[in-house]
Amino acid sequence: MKPKVAVAKSESHYDGVYKALKLIEDEIKESLKGKKKVLIKPNFVSTSRQLAATHIDAVRAVLDVISKYYLGKIIIGEGPAASPLINGLRNFGYLDLQRKYDVEFIDLNEDDYVMLEGVNSEMKPIKFRMSKTLLESDYRISVALPKTHDAVIVTLSIKNITVGGLVNGDKSKIHQGYKAINLNIAMLARHVMPNLGVIDGFLGMEGRGPVSGDPVELRAAAASIHPVSLDAVMCRIMGFNPLNIGYLYHLNKWGIGVIDLENIQIIGESIENLSRKFKPHPAYQRMLSWKAENRASAC
Repeated sequence: MKPKVAVAKSESHYDGVYKALKLIEDEIKESLKGKKKVLIKPNFVSTSRQLAATHIDAVRAVLDVISKYYLGKIIIGEGPAASPLINGLRNFGYLDLQRKYDVEFIDLNEDDYVMLEGVNSEMKPIKFRMSKTLLESDYRISVALPKTHDAVIVTLSIKNITVGGLVNGDKSKIHQGYKAINLNIAMLARHVMPNLGVIDGFLGMEGRGPVSGDPVELRAAAASIHPVSLDAVMCRIMGFNPLNIGYLYHLNKWGIGVIDLENIQIIGESIENLSRKFKPHPAYQRMLSWKAENRASAC
């Protein structure tokens, strides 16, 4: 059976995400059965620039859907790149969620950790410290936004959870060159793959992402319990080829997900109706060097 990805037009951060989730609500309901620890992972790569961070209304939409099928306390966990989590929670209004949804906030940068294997720039093994809470959660939800990136071309649901789940210091350590960072994201994703991926594309970011880029009024949202396929679909909506995204290429090659759109069931809106070509980061051509380096090492 083909993995299913829901795509919706979006009139607001809440509207698009809610509509996309409703399209796959039966799958979400089934996938939540028996789960004991649900964690929502927004993206706070910046705790001050809203355009670079997951909007609270996207998380509200997720909570409104999953709280019908999961009655336990929900954790919102994030490890911002350069600031304590509380700064983002205050600046983006997330503390209001406690009053209605009784969520718990955890700064993943300060969490206990488990050592996971990756590679350095010479493709030799190194270890990364991954949040223990993230690893031990049996239902992980990545709520991301579509942004261009300065090392891996795009950042979507998978990169959000893999790099964001690393504890303080190891987020920079993962940057071992274009070939290694793509491989590292894929290797880490095997341990913390989202059970549900959500992308709020009411506003996206192009150019010098993931922090300093320019806004894109994409007005689209997508969701899936198959995050590799979800990210592949959003890549196409953004005008990028999923095969050029190294970590998606590896996960597809390893049989962990599907990125060929011919083998993905897209429901809701046609991606052709919503597509808008994003301006890539200025380092885009250099980022593609992972492909040549990957071919060279295979010879």
